[in-house]
Amino acid sequence: MTTPLAEAPSLRNALGAVYAGQVSRAKAARGPLLFVATLQSVGILLLLRGVVDAGDGATGRQVVAGSTVLVVAFVALNLLAQRFGALRADGLDYYAALPVPASAVVLGTAASYATFTLPGAVLTGVTGCLLYGLPLAHLWVLVLVLPLAGASLAGIGALLGLLAPRPELATVAGQLGMSAVLFLGVVPAERMPAALQVVRALLPSSYAADALADALGPRVEPAALLGDLVVCAVVAGLSLALAAVAYRRAVRS
Repeated sequence: MTTPLAEAPSLRNALGAVYAGQVSRAKAARGPLLFVATLQSVGILLLLRGVVDAGDGATGRQVVAGSTVLVVAFVALNLLAQRFGALRADGLDYYAALPVPASAVVLGTAASYATFTLPGAVLTGVTGCLLYGLPLAHLWVLVLVLPLAGASLAGIGALLGLLAPRPELATVAGQLGMSAVLFLGVVPAERMPAALQVVRALLPSSYAADALADALGPRVEPAALLGDLVVCAVVAGLSLALAAVAYRRAVRS
């Protein structure tokens, strides 16, 4: 008699299992790092408050928005690149031996890391609004901005970790990406040289920061907000799909 093979889990069940496992694994190790990410962003807010003119609302909004998105970048881009780089170096953990879809592994891991960004990003946004005299009522936009910014940056972070030949290079790539998010996110685009504006336009975090900065103005412009969020959503879908392909190739190699 032939023993029937176990049925492969559905994408939803596999995604839930991967998410729960990664959250429990990352909870202890990533807590201190998330604290550092939040402290780093709040420190940038305090530092730049001394050089931003009180009447320059556009620059203040951009500083607050860029610092808030930086919390997401620290975890979803930097730490996730390190995590997938380590997974690849260790033979993709036990997931490679289980009938779990690659998309579930990528999405579940990315979502687990993005979850840790929410408290720190909200705290940074509130602190920034209080420091720069911006309306707290418009922070509801974080409900839209943070998930899409986290998904787009998490997809890029997963790609960096899976494509890097060594985990050390994945770490360096993630840190460089986070630095780009920092320097290109807190400065208004119109104040940058043309070459940097082109680089800025290639980063999904720039659109997330711009969406939040515009929303922190006197009133929310739905058309501008929607346009920036659509870019983040498209990048999120493409980068996560490419990361799933890279994961499948790494399993086969």
